[in-house]
Amino acid sequence: MIQQYHIRLSAYKRGYHLITREVLHAIPDLPQTGLLNVFIQHTSAGLTINENADPSVRVDFESFFNKIVPENEPFLTHTMEGSDDMPAHIKASLVGSSVTIPITNGRLNLGTWQGIYLCEFRNHASGRKLLISVYS
Repeated sequence: MIQQYHIRLSAYKRGYHLITREVLHAIPDLPQTGLLNVFIQHTSAGLTINENADPSVRVDFESFFNKIVPENEPFLTHTMEGSDDMPAHIKASLVGSSVTIPITNGRLNLGTWQGIYLCEFRNHASGRKLLISVYS
């Protein structure tokens, strides 16, 4: 059985944001066992699972990705929406557009220090739509 839920996240500033609570809040109940898939319906933001305790991890992610995919490169041609546009698409492709998490005993089977991140790569995003699918 598959249940699907749509949520719209309000605009987040550029960076890495824990959204585990928002995802769980959108789902009435989790099955005893199954899989949860979260898919972002955008091409300039991504999703990942990582450290949920120390905020410096999110700062380091932002610094690292900005170093490996800098803005204002003269060879980039897709710049109509700003200097952050094409780098945001590249970063989103590197991170990915979905995460899948096992459900065990009615709970997400995340590790002790794991959380779901929204990776916002645009300077001025207007909000993001997520499709959440629960497979039981």
